[in-house]
Amino acid sequence: KAKVKFALDCKKADDDVKALGVHEVLLLENLRFYPDEERNAPEFAAKLASYGTYYINDAFGTAHRAHASTEGITKFFPGKSACGDLMGLEVQYLDGACTNPKRPFVGILGGAKLSDKLNVVTNLVKNVDKLIIGGGMSYTFLWSKGIGVGEAMVQVNQQKFCDAVLKEFGDKIVLPIDFFAVEKLDQKAQTSSQPQIFDLSRIPDNFEPCVMGPKTRELFAGIIKSAKTVVWNGQMGAFEIENLQGGTFAIAAAVAEATKLGAITVVGGGDSASAVEKSGVTVSHVSTGGGASLEYLEGKLLHGLEALTDTNIKQITSKQKHFNV
Repeated sequence: KAKVKFALDCKKADDDVKALGVHEVLLLENLRFYPDEERNAPEFAAKLASYGTYYINDAFGTAHRAHASTEGITKFFPGKSACGDLMGLEVQYLDGACTNPKRPFVGILGGAKLSDKLNVVTNLVKNVDKLIIGGGMSYTFLWSKGIGVGEAMVQVNQQKFCDAVLKEFGDKIVLPIDFFAVEKLDQKAQTSSQPQIFDLSRIPDNFEPCVMGPKTRELFAGIIKSAKTVVWNGQMGAFEIENLQGGTFAIAAAVAEATKLGAITVVGGGDSASAVEKSGVTVSHVSTGGGASLEYLEGKLLHGLEALTDTNIKQITSKQKHFNV
């Protein structure tokens, strides 16, 4: 076993480094306690670099940040910076899904607000065979089609976006066809009244849809199980409320079934990853980086990844430039 030591000050760890023995590890204080970290200050990056001979980044969750310890530091390791095993695995699965997927390729997007994932929708819909949209972001799409969604939160300012996407990619986009809706929903207390099932256009004005209904679950599951590649990011309803988690769990079960049938299945971080964990199901890969995986799906280049000099990583990030919006 390796002995792990701790340095109280990242800027004054020279003696700690010199005192390290064979197979000993030095853990630095949290870098984000230092303003120079997020400022990507060259002098801070240089100090960190002075403690080592090679640089290995295995923190995919921070790969989208151009900070001193993720991007700036690599400038002091010319030809000597690479990714660790976890980072390599993350990139392998996301790259395989986004740039060279086995088809049919099905994307699944959920979450509370459409505005949080405009770039993901725009980028992903061009590459998938089907894009399933659920959760809160589906309400704005349905509303833009003239379908009543009760008291659901609708982002009226995104109607033009929805109209444009549906006009160009309407044959690819799959939306819910029924919902469980409630008369009372308390997000703070994480409680709700008894959910009732309603088909589209039949949701009462005083009810709020909060999770997809049984017909939608069957529809989505059929599409997911027919896929050879699946990428899923975002919860499918009010997942934080226990009696409304069924829609997200249903997607987790369908993705797991697709995995058993031979599909490559990649699940983004956050609630979708939590659903997989709580369900106890198996998928090909669960990402450790919510923000990083989301930006990858948006087609953005990840600063911490781009900065590495590892040849294999360079080939992958070069390919991803063709996946950009």
